[in-house]
Amino acid sequence: MDPIDRSILRELQNDGRLTNQELAQRVGLTASPCLRRVRQLEQDGVIEGYRAVVNPQAIGRSFEVLVSIERDTRSVAEFEEALLAIPDVVEAYRLMGSPGCLVRVAVADLAAYEKLWTERLTRLPGATAVNSQIIMKPIKQRDGLPVDH
Repeated sequence: MDPIDRSILRELQNDGRLTNQELAQRVGLTASPCLRRVRQLEQDGVIEGYRAVVNPQAIGRSFEVLVSIERDTRSVAEFEEALLAIPDVVEAYRLMGSPGCLVRVAVADLAAYEKLWTERLTRLPGATAVNSQIIMKPIKQRDGLPVDH
């Protein structure tokens, strides 16, 4: 991957809706070679997809909680399958050490979270402890990955 590829990645992470012509101008290429590079980055799995960033308030999911879950080690696959089946879980990570899992949840409000906690999270297979941290305000969110060395 050369500096032009990295520049393409940087620009597309900032604005995935750029036309090929706009992207080519920003990275100093003509349209054809720029398109070839983007397609190659997609084929190589460097670019995995494109998404819209949705405003949580606009869809009634502005109450976000980080949830740490301790679980026993007997039912990892069953635990993860059950976690994947909960639509309110927007991110989930299996961790080394304690806690065993970190989850980000997006719901409408505290009452909705309490219901989710009571009815789903505490009943996950093998869950032994569920601890919540309410997010007051995002300071830095994932905008993309640094592409420079």
